[in-house]
Amino acid sequence: MRIAVVGSGYVGLVSGACLADFGHEVVCIDSDVSKIEALKEGVIPIYEPGLDEIVLKNVKAGRLQFSTSLEEPVSQAEAVFIAVGTPSRRGDGHADLSYVYDVARQLARVVRGFTVVITKSTVPVGTGDEVERIIREANPNADVAVVSNPEFLREGAAIEDFKRPDRIVIGVEDDRARPVMTEVYRPLYLNKAPLVFTTRRTSELIKYAANAFLAMKITFINEMADLCEAVGGNVQDVAHGIGLDGRIGGKFLHAGPGYGGSCFPKDTLALVKTAQDYASPLRLVETTVAVNDQRKRAMARKVARAIGADVRGKTVALLGLTFKPNTDDMRDAPSIAIVQGLQDAGAKIRAFDPEGMNAARDYMSDVTFTTDPYAAAEGADALVIVTEWDAFRALDFRRLRGTMKSPLLVDLRNVYRRDLIAVHGFRYVSIGRPTEDIAAELGAVAE
Repeated sequence: MRIAVVGSGYVGLVSGACLADFGHEVVCIDSDVSKIEALKEGVIPIYEPGLDEIVLKNVKAGRLQFSTSLEEPVSQAEAVFIAVGTPSRRGDGHADLSYVYDVARQLARVVRGFTVVITKSTVPVGTGDEVERIIREANPNADVAVVSNPEFLREGAAIEDFKRPDRIVIGVEDDRARPVMTEVYRPLYLNKAPLVFTTRRTSELIKYAANAFLAMKITFINEMADLCEAVGGNVQDVAHGIGLDGRIGGKFLHAGPGYGGSCFPKDTLALVKTAQDYASPLRLVETTVAVNDQRKRAMARKVARAIGADVRGKTVALLGLTFKPNTDDMRDAPSIAIVQGLQDAGAKIRAFDPEGMNAARDYMSDVTFTTDPYAAAEGADALVIVTEWDAFRALDFRRLRGTMKSPLLVDLRNVYRRDLIAVHGFRYVSIGRPTEDIAAELGAVAE
């Protein structure tokens, strides 16, 4: 098939590259000239494991091209994906749909023959209706079927998720779009990936509902972690115990400093705003948003308490800045609030991240970025694991003990066990597991 993908950011580039890898002829389009020129030179603007190889292979095979012009690729395409950003709108938290609607107006002028226009961007319910209205208003003769086909890609595992999805959700109002969308994803039949056809509005809701539910799972286990710390429980055992229940499942039950990234924060907020507009408030999601925002700042206070009464002038070394491993995405990363909170208390910050330091410079100031974990820890009063990169799972604590001012590890991802750290003379503070002080207090109460 001939496919055009408008928007060459994270979703558009991954989708376009994978569709080309299926054998389709794909043109990825973006208005950012420098981005397109870089892609033509083989320079990938984002870090996603495996993406550079798949782009290079399909460009070489002639199945994947890049352009700043819509007219020729769209006029020849049987299917056009809209994959532009939908960030939170300043002031009210609604999804900013201006980029989506602008693309719709541009498509109206250049589509030729029957064309399926597919919204891949994450958009609130009713957006597909508006996209269709815009196209028909701008060009009454345009023969299009507007489809919702939300993405469910995890950053760091996007290639695998696209090629081996749990499901492919497709919302249609025009039955002519069904065979076209079936052909787009026909290569996935071998993997038995289910195509779930729904109405367009239902498809739009499925994406938001899925992200909101996962965000609630994360927030639930984080609150359970706080309770575990207070009563002497172990949140990892709690998560394992409830996760074995097939109705609950173990995924997204890992306690930590709160969720971040390009999806959960903006999507939960957009869903809350949509629900309020329709007088159907989602109180659970509203609480999830509020609790998660508060948690990130609370992690700075947790680090400060571990160091002592006053952190002014103290040096804190942060390992990991991105919101999760295997990405360079800093959007709404917990590290941003943690750094700000510690700096507000007077602490000095040193930091290392395998991929995110260039992006981090746009989100935080007065931070000393280092070349490796040991350089970050030099002279530090505390070492804090914020993101669980594999590079931090086997640190040399003997070496760290020799370079740090105070041997304190605050593990916000529960990468290590207390007994393994204590043998190196470190104090150890984690998430949702009893501290030595709490354990002693509980023992005294028991006696």
